[in-house]
Amino acid sequence: MPRVTRHPSRNDERCRLALRWPAPRTRLSASKHRKRAHAMSLIQDAARVRENAHAPYSGFKVGAAIRTVEGHVHLGCNVENVAYPEGTCAEAGAIAAMIAAGDKRIAEVAVIADCPAPVPPCGGCRQKLAEFASGDVVVTMATTAGARLQMTVAELLPGAFDAGYMVNADKDAP
Repeated sequence: MPRVTRHPSRNDERCRLALRWPAPRTRLSASKHRKRAHAMSLIQDAARVRENAHAPYSGFKVGAAIRTVEGHVHLGCNVENVAYPEGTCAEAGAIAAMIAAGDKRIAEVAVIADCPAPVPPCGGCRQKLAEFASGDVVVTMATTAGARLQMTVAELLPGAFDAGYMVNADKDAP
């Protein structure tokens, strides 16, 4: 079951709404401490790039950071267009930056927005993430107030459409 944690200095109603059952405080092993530090670093990267979002119509700025299996970090922010369907999500922007840089596999994802609860990627971005990440890749969703929720790609998109469904596709089709 996914867990949401909140920033220890925040105790407002918005953060409490995002909470399920807070995990008890335990000592972290060195590897878990490194993983938590990586997640915090990605959230910080996503928060910084979120400020560059072009959201003049909704005012809803989103930032995303992707760490690849090679250890490279690629960033994206949402870019709105007056013709709403033509906008780009932050996750899609980060994926495009990853591909442009020559990386192909995602190891970790972070997404942040200013909202009452951690915002998950939209359906299209979940499918895009599944194209480049295995099902066990962790996606950390956060709010600017400090609430966090972690889920895997498989939890976000159960029954993902993948290349396995294309085995009988006509390779000579135009």
